[in-house]
Amino acid sequence: MNLEQIRIVLVEPQLAGNIGSAARAMKTMGLGQLHLVNPQQWPHPDAATMASGADDLLQVARVHDNLEGALEGAGLVVGLSARTRNLSAPAEAPPQAARRVVEEAARHPVAVLFGRERTGLTNEEVDRCHRIVHIPANPEFSSLNLAAAVQVMSYELRQAALAGEVVPQPASEWPPATADQMEQLFRHLEETLVRIEFLRQENPRVLMRRLRLLFNRARPDHNEYQILRGILAHVNMGMEGSLPGQRTQSGQGDNG
Repeated sequence: MNLEQIRIVLVEPQLAGNIGSAARAMKTMGLGQLHLVNPQQWPHPDAATMASGADDLLQVARVHDNLEGALEGAGLVVGLSARTRNLSAPAEAPPQAARRVVEEAARHPVAVLFGRERTGLTNEEVDRCHRIVHIPANPEFSSLNLAAAVQVMSYELRQAALAGEVVPQPASEWPPATADQMEQLFRHLEETLVRIEFLRQENPRVLMRRLRLLFNRARPDHNEYQILRGILAHVNMGMEGSLPGQRTQSGQGDNG
């Protein structure tokens, strides 16, 4: 089954017991990669108590200071959210998202994000996702416990792996640009847009969020990523007057 490259990422979990319960939920469904971003209680005996036999997952869990570390190398990022957002990646139901995750996990690492117990994922964290997953629940009481949400998604991932169903993907000779590479692209793009005065430096957020959605929807492969970075580099070189043709013209003018 294509579960080995699936990361379950808990973003700033507040309670160690929820971490342990999430590890137990993962192990029952055959998932083994647990990543923690700034856990508030870690290490903590409550995690081992609630893991109830899944202590081995806690022992190898990777702890990160920021989300960038947890997403490094991931070719697909999926986030769980209980609420809709004005600007957001396409939303999918758990079974559909699970099929996509399992299919892509055969080719590259995939990260599945779960937010804080009280507030979930921030808009900035959602902006890093290629897909958002909504677990259908009672609209009058739709907030699931963190470990319960992990259990639901873990179950769907195992079902998708057992069924062998896949979401058809366009063939490409290049792997997708990874999450960390796309963050480098977005920083480069924002700096360039500010420099050419297309983006207002005092309020860049809305336009940059829309551009993130655009690129995350397009999902550039590694070759396309390199092309985009090259274009931005040349734009900046042109602004500096350091392109080869500009240097030659400048030199001729000096001699004249």
